[in-house]
Amino acid sequence: MGNIVAIVGRPNVGKSTLFNRLIQRREAIVDAVSGVTRDRHYGKTDWNGREFSVIDTGGYVVGSDDIFEAEIDKQVELAIDEADAIIFMVDVESGVTGMDEEVAHLLRQVKKPVFLTVNKVDNAKRAADAVEFYALGLGDYYTIASTNGSGTGELLDAIVAALPEKEEKVEDDLPRFAVVGRPNAGKSSFINALIGEDRYIVTDIAGTTRDAIDTKYNRFGFDFNLIDTAGIRKKSKVKDDLEFYSVMRSVRAIEYSDVCILIIDATRGFEGQDQNIFWLAEKNKKGIVILVNKWDLVEKDTHTTKEFEAMIRRETAPFTDVPIVFISALTKQRIFKAIETAVEVFENRKQKIATSKLNETMLEIIKLNPPPAYKGKYIKIKYCMQLPSPTPQFVFFANLPQYVKEPYKRFIENKLREIYNFKGVPVVVYFRKK
Repeated sequence: MGNIVAIVGRPNVGKSTLFNRLIQRREAIVDAVSGVTRDRHYGKTDWNGREFSVIDTGGYVVGSDDIFEAEIDKQVELAIDEADAIIFMVDVESGVTGMDEEVAHLLRQVKKPVFLTVNKVDNAKRAADAVEFYALGLGDYYTIASTNGSGTGELLDAIVAALPEKEEKVEDDLPRFAVVGRPNAGKSSFINALIGEDRYIVTDIAGTTRDAIDTKYNRFGFDFNLIDTAGIRKKSKVKDDLEFYSVMRSVRAIEYSDVCILIIDATRGFEGQDQNIFWLAEKNKKGIVILVNKWDLVEKDTHTTKEFEAMIRRETAPFTDVPIVFISALTKQRIFKAIETAVEVFENRKQKIATSKLNETMLEIIKLNPPPAYKGKYIKIKYCMQLPSPTPQFVFFANLPQYVKEPYKRFIENKLREIYNFKGVPVVVYFRKK
């Protein structure tokens, strides 16, 4: 389970610049997913070999720059609740403001590591001016200039040193299914429909992350761990509809799972928040099953499921090879079909294809449909193999890999999907020089 570091502070102190600097380094080495709008407020980074997630709380504020204290308070509450460490950012140009004092007041009561970070310190005079931030009562501070990155190294060293070591998970080989989706899509009802009143077949596993309830499920021949983000304690101070909040929870559950069961509300369609969660799972290379819940409430004629399904596939393109199951948690309609599908996706995700077999089939296809020549140069693909990664990734060795363009990569991915069953699983295809 990854650690989460949240960046808080009033608007315009440079939170997003620092956030972008942290995740950019990382995104540069990750193959960009084509056509995915990156979720600006959440990303992964690593420093000295420790990987953690970064959340920019600023991106979630509704309204203009003169945001009311209440909004800032809400963000800080979230960070306090959900993050393992907090970067509190202030700006040396404007000095200590009333809003900074407000945030500091909330953070002084926290048991978690807080890093007071003074931004825009790019010369000696400003470094001297930063002293006034001692007045916030948060002890020592770090000075950085997030535009050019100076000072961020020391800050990151300190953060990584303070992050709690990941707790050892109880390792069993059971599939881990995370039930995710926006508030009120019916996650709890789905889980209750599955588990029913027979609570005795449920064993809560101790030592799993405090905020995803991990439940061992075995009946009807299925055996898996269910990571439930639905029934987690309600926070009094935080409005439950806060989008940010459900994203934070989903982030944790998704990172911890093998397959994400994304529940959407049929009466609302496949909205922005559903899409965010979908791409989050895709970016983390998890298996995905989409459950359209409350299907019993939708007026239907013969075409409705087809149309609804087509609509979802348009929104998830180019990753359209994802199972969609129409369910009703209330009437328990197709609940087991949903679980069966999740188990299938889990199996698809861990399958390994023998190199000889892969070359036999794929090189034949490539011979019939070679990559288009580029500036008169012919691309020859000699050999391919599946990488020993936990998720399906394939590498094709070519003489001129740099000339293989996106459409051809997608053609190869689609062929792999046709021949081997990777339904519901993100597949990555690389072209490399032999």
